[in-house]
Amino acid sequence: MPCKNIAENIGYEQIDAVAGGETAGIPYAAWLADRLGLPMLYVRKKPKGFGRNAQIEGHFKDGDRVLLVEDLASQGSSKITFINALREAGARCDHTLVVFFYAALTGSLKVLDDLNVALHYLSTWKEVLEVADIDKRIGSADLAEVRSFLADPDAWSKAHGGP
Repeated sequence: MPCKNIAENIGYEQIDAVAGGETAGIPYAAWLADRLGLPMLYVRKKPKGFGRNAQIEGHFKDGDRVLLVEDLASQGSSKITFINALREAGARCDHTLVVFFYAALTGSLKVLDDLNVALHYLSTWKEVLEVADIDKRIGSADLAEVRSFLADPDAWSKAHGGP
């Protein structure tokens, strides 16, 4: 499914390397890089502070188009560090792929939009809840409550004693 998502929404020819963000993105990036026959990079949250002081491990050329892979995204803000590190090192990073996107917070993609980075994802709460509803894994009242929260987290929180 990730490869289909890449083929349909990015294009294999638009990717020269796959980068995994520390730490959860690394196994997904390794798997995708292997499947796509592309080099794999590892991006740290901070430079390691010794040796070459590298923040990125792996080989790529200036201008290489790198797909950043992570486990999940809520607001996208944690991606900024990785994207900026890749760009400062000479890579292009216009796409990020996550396994799960919360898709619940208003303006959750603004930080990525501001960086001109497209977010691609394999699933969201909507899909998870659809399966839970079909499989009857969650009671209808609980399902309605989760959907209510996801529709407006701020209003739901206030209605339930939150700030």
